[in-house]
Amino acid sequence: MGIIAKQGIKGTIVTYIGVAIGFVTTFFVITRFLTAEEIGLARVLIDAATLFIGLAQLGTSSSIIRFFPYFTGASPESTAVQPNREPPYHGFFAWTVYVPLLGFGIVALIYGACATPLQAWFGEKSPLFNEYYYAVLPLAFFMLYQTVFETNANALMHIVLPRAVREIGVRLGMLATYVLYALGVLSMDGYVLCICLTYAVAALINLAYVIYLGGATLRPDWAFLRANKPLLRDYGLYTGFLIISALTGILGPTLSTFFITAKMGLDYTGIFAIATYIAVMVSIPYRSVTAISQPELAQAIKDDNKADIKRLLRQVSSNLLLIGGFIFLAIWMNIDLIFAILPNGATYAIAKKTVFLLCLSQLILATFAIFTPAISYSKWYIFNLLCSLILTISALLLNNYLIPRYGMDGAAAATLISNTIFYGLIAIIGCAVLKVFPFSRSHALSIVLLVAIGLADALLQRYIPWPNLWLSSIVRTIVLLGGGLWTAYRLHLSTEIDALLHSIRLPRH
Repeated sequence: MGIIAKQGIKGTIVTYIGVAIGFVTTFFVITRFLTAEEIGLARVLIDAATLFIGLAQLGTSSSIIRFFPYFTGASPESTAVQPNREPPYHGFFAWTVYVPLLGFGIVALIYGACATPLQAWFGEKSPLFNEYYYAVLPLAFFMLYQTVFETNANALMHIVLPRAVREIGVRLGMLATYVLYALGVLSMDGYVLCICLTYAVAALINLAYVIYLGGATLRPDWAFLRANKPLLRDYGLYTGFLIISALTGILGPTLSTFFITAKMGLDYTGIFAIATYIAVMVSIPYRSVTAISQPELAQAIKDDNKADIKRLLRQVSSNLLLIGGFIFLAIWMNIDLIFAILPNGATYAIAKKTVFLLCLSQLILATFAIFTPAISYSKWYIFNLLCSLILTISALLLNNYLIPRYGMDGAAAATLISNTIFYGLIAIIGCAVLKVFPFSRSHALSIVLLVAIGLADALLQRYIPWPNLWLSSIVRTIVLLGGGLWTAYRLHLSTEIDALLHSIRLPRH
């Protein structure tokens, strides 16, 4: 099993441990002890910081993956360094630190200058956010460098520890923050401060890990840059493109949170945050698989290895469609049970349709998002900017139109429609410029299988009386998803999943 498979599986396991922690946090802490407004405050602060760092990093996350092979001149497999070695990375790490620092300073000045109009927009429905408007700055700084250091580790083909920091460490820190606030140990000021400190610790751990791997130095290699002026020019053009692209690519997915906060209030932001947490489980495998596959994809595009590009794109896309589809079905089959056992579940059950629409949006993202970095790493990266502009404009218009009419369901529908448009265009462009048709036999069969399972579940619920909700959910989940997994295995819809099942099968005697 190659390094991508090993790191991807380990990363996915770590991610699901984080999901378990998030489940405990959501089901037994925040929905029981915090109000929807307090949950909404944490969500809007983090989303605002996410938007902030999307601009401040000046495209660093994508640049690290795209340009790292040019600084090493080696294949991705060979960059999986052993701890404490000193490979010749020509001061690459230094630029990944200094460029975002410059970006943070510029965006911080803009954020301060826009305080009055933004606080006026949020003030009527969400005055609590205005009290902590400037808390976004330290939070964004720590989130920025957590991401930068994590991406450096990804480029070195080591994703597991940074993934554990993000998925487990941060969640444990947030859990501790919620518990201490619920117990009255923390005031509201302390609550916000501890959210910031959680990401500060995460950034420091990731920095220590990159240093341990031997990939960190703050000394730029000016001689290397002088000898590779075309590379420096390409980096400058690519970064300029990504600054604009980040504005559109980050703003689109976070618009719903800001519109709900401004037009409906932090209570609804909190409810929408819980619905989003449930739905995002659909795309969790995507995070680990793409994090470790992107360096190989960048190398394949650099080498113009069309066979590897086609293999990686189809393999990742079809696997994530199948896995994400089964997670989607598992959530939807048990959605009533989820809200029944959720503390104060009646408050959040109004978001049932919202969850369905967001899950479908996450499935589309998981299936086709791998084409986005593929285009970014190619000479056709300008198309990503055009698609991101369309995404942002469509999300802005749809949120503004649908939220006043349909509330949170409108926000979820806006996300689904804009994501469908965006990834549809990305897939078409990928087909045109990378010569990789996004659909394969596995895609088609997976869609048919998932739809058949969904229809069978709807018929079972409609025509078979169930004595209680627990029995209904357990039986339908085991029978339908178990049968679906067996069918997928018999149809060989994923050679990687088949290999994994074979590897864990008990030997016959």
